Amino acid sequence: MAEQNETRCDLMMFGALGDLAQRKLFPALYQLERAKLLHPKSRILAIARKSLSRDEVRGLLRECLQKHVKSGEFEQAVVDCFLERVDYQCLDFTDPGGFSVLKDWRSAEPSNLIVYMATLPAMYGEIARNLRSNDCCDRNTRVVVEKPIGHDLESSKVINDELGEVYNEDQLFRIDHYLGKETVQNLIALRFANNLFASQWDQNHISHVEISVAESVGIEGRWGYFDKAGQVRDMVQNHLLQLLCLIAMDPPSDLSADSIRNEKVKVLKALRKITPDMMDAHVVRGQYTAGTSAGKPVPGYLEEEGAARGSKTETFVALKAVIDNWRWSGVPFYIRTGKRLPEKLSQIIIHFKPAPHYIFDSDQKHLANNKLIIRLQPDEGMALQILTKDQGLDKGMRLREGPLELTFSETFETDRIPDAYERLLWEIMKGNQYLFVRRDEVEHAWLWVDQIMRNWDESGQPPKRYAAGTWGPVASIAMITRDGRSWYEDA
Repeated sequence: MAEQNETRCDLMMFGALGDLAQRKLFPALYQLERAKLLHPKSRILAIARKSLSRDEVRGLLRECLQKHVKSGEFEQAVVDCFLERVDYQCLDFTDPGGFSVLKDWRSAEPSNLIVYMATLPAMYGEIARNLRSNDCCDRNTRVVVEKPIGHDLESSKVINDELGEVYNEDQLFRIDHYLGKETVQNLIALRFANNLFASQWDQNHISHVEISVAESVGIEGRWGYFDKAGQVRDMVQNHLLQLLCLIAMDPPSDLSADSIRNEKVKVLKALRKITPDMMDAHVVRGQYTAGTSAGKPVPGYLEEEGAARGSKTETFVALKAVIDNWRWSGVPFYIRTGKRLPEKLSQIIIHFKPAPHYIFDSDQKHLANNKLIIRLQPDEGMALQILTKDQGLDKGMRLREGPLELTFSETFETDRIPDAYERLLWEIMKGNQYLFVRRDEVEHAWLWVDQIMRNWDESGQPPKRYAAGTWGPVASIAMITRDGRSWYEDA
């Protein structure tokens, strides 16, 4: 009960009728209610531009929970209790005078305040200033904003400067939802609680690392948004670089937010800049054409609804990243992400070097390097590929490859793994920042990504084509093959 008392808070959610709030945030808050983690007196104020009554909004949220919460987890009594917390305010986010109603709502029963901006990043600064001018927030207010922050380094600085005018850095919670995934958090435990791995985690024992985030879907009606962003801004700048940092960072001195984030920033600073002469060997960008997905024909990117002919926006990117420090000298990180790939998966594969002297059958030497497979989705878990003797009198010392596997849902005998947003919202309520991104992390990530995008702009070369339902352009296979390696699914 002591922890629950500490997490008593009011939550203002701007953009409460948008896609993110409806699909992710309200279902996550419902699950916290279901787990009895929300303080009995915590309140939620949904804020949007649409003129609706409180009862109408509660009706919409009930429908949204029915749609996005699994049937076995949808409990009518819990829904009723949760919706009793929810009030609604129609508001023009650009009208400073209108924010006075928020002050009235706050003063009715004051407690710690969380402001969640589920809006376009361009609105963050204006909302922050209007809250300040109406005395709606104080030094204890926690402000949540979604990534990516801006579309390049300069625009991210503008947004962060606007937020910094109103809030201190320790009040800002920049969400990257990948950091809320159970497996991602387990990377810290895996690396630093197990000397089996901690002692092997460097260039002496690891040959290379793969990070793949694949999506089987296309644009899903978001062509206008995606075409301005592309796969590098949408996925690499935040999600994949965060995963790379957690894999590559040195041990933090403790588990405090700044200790962990300091080590991640060191990795970003050590990333080797990809100059124009390195592009052919280190970067592949692609754009999907018509093909098949799940056995059905699908259109190409330029044939999607709302598409503009001639777009050079990438829907796929593969990168060979190099970290210039002692721990990772000579160890490439192969990063790959794309849309309309054969399956939906997110995984990290650590390829360990083989033993220095091999004594088994030479035709099996390609099996000699162990692999640690870290699955973020689907079926979160980990598997360590090891070699054992094949069974049978006639097998001699033939080897076979097999996993030592940890599937979270099976091992921990739970029917569900909490969604990333459940974890992140709970940590915000507790005031813990270790799963959130600091300003200098954002800016160093943009600095590295901006160079790649400038190189593309200056070269004028179009993205390479790949058929929907395949693993991207052939050039991405060639990139890793030149180093005598292959992507995991091709091995």
